[in-house]
Amino acid sequence: MASGGPNFKSIALVGLVAVIVLATTGVWNPFPRLWSWITRSDPIAEGVASWQTAIGGSPQSVTLTGGAAIVEYRTSVEAYGLTAGVRLWKSDADWAGVAGAGPDAVVVVGRLLTKGYEVLDPATGAVRRKDTAATAVWTYSDAILDLRCPETGECELSAWEPHGSKPMWTISTPGIGFVLNASNPDLPDTRPLAAERVDARAGGPTPLPDLIGLPGDGKVQIIDTAQGRVTQTRTPGRDQRVAVVGSRVLTVTGEGRDGTCYYDVIAHDPPSGRPVWERDGLNLRTADNGSDCKQERDPAGGSDVVLGVDPTGRQELIAAHDGRDLWRGQKGQSVLAVDNAHALIRSADKKTLSARSFSRGSVVWVRDLGGEAAAALTPYAAIVTEAKPARVVALSPATGKVLTEARTDAKVFAAGPEGLILVSGRDMAYLPYDSAAAR
Repeated sequence: MASGGPNFKSIALVGLVAVIVLATTGVWNPFPRLWSWITRSDPIAEGVASWQTAIGGSPQSVTLTGGAAIVEYRTSVEAYGLTAGVRLWKSDADWAGVAGAGPDAVVVVGRLLTKGYEVLDPATGAVRRKDTAATAVWTYSDAILDLRCPETGECELSAWEPHGSKPMWTISTPGIGFVLNASNPDLPDTRPLAAERVDARAGGPTPLPDLIGLPGDGKVQIIDTAQGRVTQTRTPGRDQRVAVVGSRVLTVTGEGRDGTCYYDVIAHDPPSGRPVWERDGLNLRTADNGSDCKQERDPAGGSDVVLGVDPTGRQELIAAHDGRDLWRGQKGQSVLAVDNAHALIRSADKKTLSARSFSRGSVVWVRDLGGEAAAALTPYAAIVTEAKPARVVALSPATGKVLTEARTDAKVFAAGPEGLILVSGRDMAYLPYDSAAAR
């Protein structure tokens, strides 16, 4: 027998229709507040961040300039003021890079499959300079390099000051342009060590190296960037990899025998080409374990320091200039981060982190580590991330002093001279130094 009581579904439907009628007639509209409540973001670093703002999507990179955070997406670039996180401007672009440093920085943007680029003012987005021919651009803290390759003939590589209107030098570089395009294409140098929840480009643009290597057509052309000239052309063998590190050209040879790889590293001095140092058995981890010895990675390290593994399995740090051992670890110790000035080294029991200064030749500070910790080095801060509990800590690389600390699982996208940029989902927060969350 049918029940005579009220039908819940009917009542709910009538109520929903009534709310829609009230909203469409302007009498009462709860939907904006309801949607705002649903999409409300949790604080990224409560009590530590000076501001938090919603951004236009998941960023490819974030770079700090003098007064703005430059956010690169897949199809656009935006700038946010560091004072309050207000968006300053937006530009359609498929790639972006920042050249220069501090108030002298500029933003370089371009489109894929389109020659040329624009140099923008980071505060306003105004175009400072426009190029219509370059196929590849590299951005540094003190220079812009661009490469233009006509369909026939030689390519040209030019160096510009970030605010310059005329190139500092231009040289011919035959037969390489077809493999290099867009912003900061990979060059044969060193790579930073990966760190959980810290973007590899968090430190911003680096200074233009004294030497760079331009790959193409199976060769590597060694460019002296101070004088603007090709000093040497190297043709690596099938079992070799060439990397330009500091003022040296490293040639890593891997030979497969007995189911494993045997390595040899030779450092040459351009333009003479004479060998400066050589190490048998030094594994710069340019290949995966196995007998094929196919080298597909650059060595890890700073711009003048490389990380290797000796035949006994112990990690070591080597000065590329003269082959000196800067540090040789004990069994189980591992380097989490390294640049030209410091190395962050985790103990064998994974409970402590020590910072070693290369100039002093000694440990300058030690810190306890939490669960599943990772670390990264930038010019402005050593960054430690922990998972249990989730935490981000920025430290002075020289002294270990805490610059800022927050309980958060957000990713560090940028570290500048005065603070960090963290991103979680589509929210971005700025953490100034000398701030800390309650511990």
